[in-house]
Amino acid sequence: MSGFFGVASKQDCVFDLFFGTDYHSHLGTRRGGMAVYGKNGFDRAIHNIENSPFRTKFERDFQEMQGNIGIGCISDNEPQPLLVRSHLGNFAIATVGHINNTDELVRQAFDSGKTHFLEMSGGNINATELVAALINRRDTIPEGIRFAQSVIDGSMSILILVPGGIYAARDIVGRTPVVVGKKEDAHCVSFESFAYLNLGYEHCRELGPGEIVFLTAEGAETVCAPFPLDQTKICTFLWVYYGYPASSYEGLNVEQMRYNCGAALAARENVCADSVAGLPDSGTAHAVGYANRSKLPLSRPFVKYTHTWPRSFMPPTQSRRDLIAHMKLVPIDALIRGKRLVLIDDSLVRGTQLRGTADFLYNSGAKELHIRLACPPLLYGCPYLNFSRSTSEMELIARRKISELEGENAAAHLAAYADPDSAEYAAMVEKIRSELKFTTLRYHRLDDMLASTGLPACRFCTYCWNGKK
Repeated sequence: MSGFFGVASKQDCVFDLFFGTDYHSHLGTRRGGMAVYGKNGFDRAIHNIENSPFRTKFERDFQEMQGNIGIGCISDNEPQPLLVRSHLGNFAIATVGHINNTDELVRQAFDSGKTHFLEMSGGNINATELVAALINRRDTIPEGIRFAQSVIDGSMSILILVPGGIYAARDIVGRTPVVVGKKEDAHCVSFESFAYLNLGYEHCRELGPGEIVFLTAEGAETVCAPFPLDQTKICTFLWVYYGYPASSYEGLNVEQMRYNCGAALAARENVCADSVAGLPDSGTAHAVGYANRSKLPLSRPFVKYTHTWPRSFMPPTQSRRDLIAHMKLVPIDALIRGKRLVLIDDSLVRGTQLRGTADFLYNSGAKELHIRLACPPLLYGCPYLNFSRSTSEMELIARRKISELEGENAAAHLAAYADPDSAEYAAMVEKIRSELKFTTLRYHRLDDMLASTGLPACRFCTYCWNGKK
């Protein structure tokens, strides 16, 4: 995942750009960047943020950059924003999304004429550079954006900084949010709707799926109309896991949706336990909703120490990520020893981290451990936003258990395992529970999870749970 932020102001915009971009740090772990345009033209800075916060790496740039228009980005992968010189003029570009058909698009670019791409470490091509190349194949930037989005297999939301303002484009089915904020003499565009509140902006509006606007200090003018709202397929994991609690997408607040999810989980059972706890951070709000509905006490049997540890999925190896996840959780013996605990997490991907957490709770004296997941079993890898870093779907614990149950023809039976009322589903869940040594295990049902949003189910992407695009 990645996040971006842009500002167009009648005054210097660097203060707002710096802090607005920093408020997206929870969405990316590897690269941060800012680009501005002012009286001296374009200026840009990109830094590695794997082991230091965005603010630390950009303090000097914050003091030295000047401009009244700018864009910033926090990224899991490629360095950005990029500065581009083309027949469309000079511009800076930042993207949020994922491209599945990179090889095909690069081959088409080579076939259409002489061009080249800079190769990143590991031999990959910068996805944002590829998007810029696609945009440059048309006569205007809006036409280029539409073309790029039409040929990309995956998803792509885009910010383009030009001397007169910022083009902001939401993915054609709205898998990621793009929102506009406003204050006197300035407008901003953001992935996260909370990112501009402390900067004095108020909410203006969300872009529709595929909508392209041109942002200036005076406002956001639509240059390409949105597609019908019923085409929206926004990522549901924004509420379940990725999104910041203070943000709202499609008018629905993240924290409230998590309360609703927890309450819906509790409504389907009556487990005997001493307390309910959420796995920090995203599991906490789900646990609040569960505790309120079940009337079980809410507790914090462990606390998260984050002052010096980076995010747990940042290191390149799974073993290292698991170690850091473990080191960040500090147990509270009085709330664990001899207790029957309901522990709620947002999801279960490979199972390694939650298994480690369970072991450490048992070793700390927990009597029973009832695991509840705020979403259904993950059966498919995400082809749109890289929610899971799995290189193979067989890294997903649910898929491994289905393979054990079905053998070589496991893929032909996935629909049955996605049905929470089927015998196959029950068998899969039991095998996961047994391997991870939980007392009990329950996943959220897809229908209950979607009902927790209060929005039409057809507007959500549910591919990773049921394979439906």
